[in-house]
Amino acid sequence: MNVEPEDLSSSSPIDGTEAASPEMSPALVPLSPTPVSSNSSNLHPQDKIAADSGSLEPRESVLAQPDQNPDQNPDQSLPTALVEALLREYQAELPAPSASVQAVVTRIAVEVERVCSKSDRIQTSGDIEGTKTYLAGLRMQRCLNYYRLGSRQGRVELHSHLSTVVYRHIAPPQAQLGFAGRYTAIEDFLQGFYIEALKAFRRENQLPETYQPRTRLELAEYMAFTELYAKRRIALPGARKQQLVVLRAQTHANRQPPEAAIDLDMAMESAKGEEAEMHSRSPMVQQVREQMVSDSIDPTDSVIRDRVIIELIEYLEEQGQENCVKYLVLKLKDCSAPEIDEILELSPRERDYLQQRFKYHVEKFAKSHRWQLVHQWLGADIDQNLGLSQLQWQLFISRLSAEESQLLELKGKQLEDSEIAKLLKCTLKQVQKRWVHLLDLAWQVRNNGSAPDVADA
Repeated sequence: MNVEPEDLSSSSPIDGTEAASPEMSPALVPLSPTPVSSNSSNLHPQDKIAADSGSLEPRESVLAQPDQNPDQNPDQSLPTALVEALLREYQAELPAPSASVQAVVTRIAVEVERVCSKSDRIQTSGDIEGTKTYLAGLRMQRCLNYYRLGSRQGRVELHSHLSTVVYRHIAPPQAQLGFAGRYTAIEDFLQGFYIEALKAFRRENQLPETYQPRTRLELAEYMAFTELYAKRRIALPGARKQQLVVLRAQTHANRQPPEAAIDLDMAMESAKGEEAEMHSRSPMVQQVREQMVSDSIDPTDSVIRDRVIIELIEYLEEQGQENCVKYLVLKLKDCSAPEIDEILELSPRERDYLQQRFKYHVEKFAKSHRWQLVHQWLGADIDQNLGLSQLQWQLFISRLSAEESQLLELKGKQLEDSEIAKLLKCTLKQVQKRWVHLLDLAWQVRNNGSAPDVADA
């Protein structure tokens, strides 16, 4: 996962802390999830896994669920000393003191107290306080790591980590899914897992059902909790243990509908006979027919794509970049990095350098040498507002100087660069340089979007 993108954040202080947007990505923090009932001894029903001997329901270890006592006041017997020690030790890394910061540190301290009180090994170790301090420090560091990354990068790191863990388990072995299929399945699974993690976070910290992480530190706390929640080791029969997120992924994979074989020729042909008519009315056949129609390839797009590739190869050859040409050809064949290294006899360091040179020349080709052809292929020509939405186009226009606006207008009239240079009273090279800068600005607006993430204040 996903996975690094540019940080599109902006600042917005709330109560002296960095504020997280209430409209955070639904993949990480759902807006209105419903509560889940708590049970301190059994796993969530989704943990039931299929085994050869029948259905087994594993039980969580002591660390998996806190005691739930409806009569217990969460404010009683708070580990005040541990909270104060954490605030002192991490004062330089935490945001300005506020009720939100105090609440986050208190929740970490309470969880550490609970873990230590439930562990017989810690209770008999003879150094309970030292263990508390050590565990609290680990949890604070994990939380602060996500805090330093920020909202966007933190979510990317968490998503990438969990995707790596469940990649092999997200589909049954007989499915034989490739990368694209597994990627889609992982995205679908993690949407639900993040919601489950937020429900567990509320339940285990005795928070209201409407609780949402609102500040950057609270969001970091939630992401750190989600990572630990996913890694919880669940005891299985036969003295085996498995991570919670893996069990969830296996259950998700087993719930997917079985594959069905469909004759594509019959799906597209007109029905002949009663049996064929019944077949054509099948919901699966109708879905396949709709997908085949929607995925029909425009032949002109293929022609433009081939032309872009041919001219890019010619450009690279003119620049004396033979290795870049070979690299492009191998990438078009969908060769992996190790295969490219073997064919071109490159070390990993040499490949990295080749990739940097290739990227440089491709960007120069797309923005300067043959920008019009590339933008036509991408559907981002001048008459298409450079691929920007109406809101993005207005934002783009507002950022242009008077000279840049005039250049855009002249380019829209399809004048030659030499004519534009005369009208703007500058050199041909200056016209090309200003146009590349203008295209860069359009790419930034298009890629960064019009809705910056305010959680990275």
